[in-house]
Amino acid sequence: MRTSRPLLPGLIEACHAVIVSNADHLGELDRAIGDGDHGTNMKRGSEAVYAERDQLGGLPLPEALEKIGMVLVTTIGGAAGPLYGTLLIEMGRGLRAAGSGDGVLAETLPPAVAAVARRGRAQAGDKTLLDVLYAVQQAVLKQSPPAEVAAYAMSAATDTIAMKALRGRASFLGDRSIGHMDPGACSCALLTGSICRFLEEFPSA
Repeated sequence: MRTSRPLLPGLIEACHAVIVSNADHLGELDRAIGDGDHGTNMKRGSEAVYAERDQLGGLPLPEALEKIGMVLVTTIGGAAGPLYGTLLIEMGRGLRAAGSGDGVLAETLPPAVAAVARRGRAQAGDKTLLDVLYAVQQAVLKQSPPAEVAAYAMSAATDTIAMKALRGRASFLGDRSIGHMDPGACSCALLTGSICRFLEEFPSA
């Protein structure tokens, strides 16, 4: 049963499962407006983290997040690796500085998302995974329950279909990028949904 696993290894397993099962779909999205390798890249990064799940589970959470971030930077090709890696590395650093207690995620997420924006030189509306991260950030700050956070994330990914890409390889297509979901936004929404579902099922005691 999934909830019998410790928290971090269980989360890693959940994220790995959703990426592996959607790798082909992510690749199809990326072939429409990019290189077509987002699904393959995400799967490679997910498998690298999955292979270290038990060791990561033995680390303090801030250190584990930073290590996962470094793994993603070095194993996911394209822009996604540095962006996902930056998010987790900065969250780890934020958690270490903030310590424990209620509201820590709400405190550490905005600076981490801001670091991703700086790294990608992107902002809301550019048709990137940041569109999902900003939606998740807003939901977390509102203390929305996990199911609502997941819904916000998928809605934000769907909203990228109508957007014109302003960053990344898709931006070279100009108006032709309109009508396609951004693959990074999709992977971010899928991961958010998987994390939220796992947290809903994980025993609080």
